[in-house]
Amino acid sequence: MLDTRQTAPARPAARAPGRGGRRRRQQLLAWAFLAPLVAYLLLCYGYPLVTNVDLSLRSYTVRTFVHGGAPLVWFDNYATVFTDPTFRTALLNTLVFTAASLLFQYGIGLAMAVFFARHFRLGPTLRALFLVPWLLPLIVSGSTWAWLLNSESGVVNSVLGWFGAGRIDWLTSPSWALVSVIIANIWIGVPFNLVVLHSGLQNIPAEVYEAASLDGAGAWQRFRHVTFPLLRGVSAITLLLGLVYTLKVFDVIWIMTKGGPGEASTTLATWSYRLGFGSMLPRFGPSAAVGNVLILLALVAGLLYIRAQRRQEAG
Repeated sequence: MLDTRQTAPARPAARAPGRGGRRRRQQLLAWAFLAPLVAYLLLCYGYPLVTNVDLSLRSYTVRTFVHGGAPLVWFDNYATVFTDPTFRTALLNTLVFTAASLLFQYGIGLAMAVFFARHFRLGPTLRALFLVPWLLPLIVSGSTWAWLLNSESGVVNSVLGWFGAGRIDWLTSPSWALVSVIIANIWIGVPFNLVVLHSGLQNIPAEVYEAASLDGAGAWQRFRHVTFPLLRGVSAITLLLGLVYTLKVFDVIWIMTKGGPGEASTTLATWSYRLGFGSMLPRFGPSAAVGNVLILLALVAGLLYIRAQRRQEAG
């Protein structure tokens, strides 16, 4: 006899989640992790930058700065800045200050990194002590150097006097004011170069030096043909970070000379501050315009670095 019982229809098998859904969840998770960083960048960097650009395009007074309603003048503030005689002096001082600081910071830092690459008993202790200038607050560093270079009671002039040298007006002479702040900034930046370059030296295999020694290379030849080329990537990063930092140095210069005497040590950073907050009649628009010029200089330096890195990788 035929079995007339009806069988229940089979249930379809559960489908595994598709690749599209899994990828979408991974993207959402990635954005969830990135959200705090993006919010921080927008709040602490994006908003101030947009506000500064708005300041540079409007004619702000103290009243309009508080209550709003500043008229839009477009690029008049930039024209005012570029035609001001102080702009040329401040730009030249900024370039000299930055170039001299980077040159000596990198050169001294590299020499010290090579020295400390030789393992000896007091090496780690001395290397830690050399970090002190970098760890000190800039206010403390600037005040210390202002005391050391004081014309009347400074330690530097006292030491020079022991060797028969005359008194130098480090902070009050137009010929020496910029040199003084450069010396202080070099002292502050050398430890950073030392730490980064020393880390780069630790990544160079010892076998490379051994092979160079077997080929008859001396100490200078090993440095020139082995150490320096293999440090090229680390050196580029060190110089780029030093450039961005040095362009915006304000604390040390303001504490030591306030950009003076006259405009002898005025840089774009100190001039921007003086325009905005250095008088009873602040000029917020030109001050913001000078700040944007500084940002543009740092941006150009960063783009040049990226281009050089890509060219190096392609080669």
